[in-house]
Amino acid sequence: MVMNQMEDRQTRLKQIALIADTLEAQTRCPAALMIAQWALESEWGDKLVGRNNCFGMKREGRHTEFCTVPTHEVIHGKPVVLDLEFADYDSVEDSCRDYAWLITHGAPYRAAWEQYQQIGDLQALIRTVAATYATDPNYARLITTIAGQTNITQALAEARQERSNAMPGSASAITLTSGLAG
Repeated sequence: MVMNQMEDRQTRLKQIALIADTLEAQTRCPAALMIAQWALESEWGDKLVGRNNCFGMKREGRHTEFCTVPTHEVIHGKPVVLDLEFADYDSVEDSCRDYAWLITHGAPYRAAWEQYQQIGDLQALIRTVAATYATDPNYARLITTIAGQTNITQALAEARQERSNAMPGSASAITLTSGLAG
């Protein structure tokens, strides 16, 4: 049973790496950041919010689909459980695409994204995103640790190689149609 869970985790990681790499090529949203937040927020794809929300993204005006879910937050240093509305998606790819949009165009991250575009400091982007994205004071450290794990860098290297082999020079060589949908 444990081996099956590990194989499933590796399969999901490979699939999300393909999506994240393709979206990085299209949007410049760092694939390592996307994968790390996917891993932390969805417990490596095991626990999505609603049908396909991989990132714990709360409902905003742009979201037509949503669900209400009890969630753990840290408010004024104290853990609390709140019923909040979260975005929902038709597919994991849609969730990832919305995440890339949020990081690259969303108002809360605009200054951090502009700074990242200029200097390319992923750690600074992670720190700034984490400060707004989550209430957990350890969130930035967790994302940084996950983003640097060997399995993440290896999955990204394999995804980049696969995209490169599919059609050299094309940012959209991999068609986003993963089997991750819930």
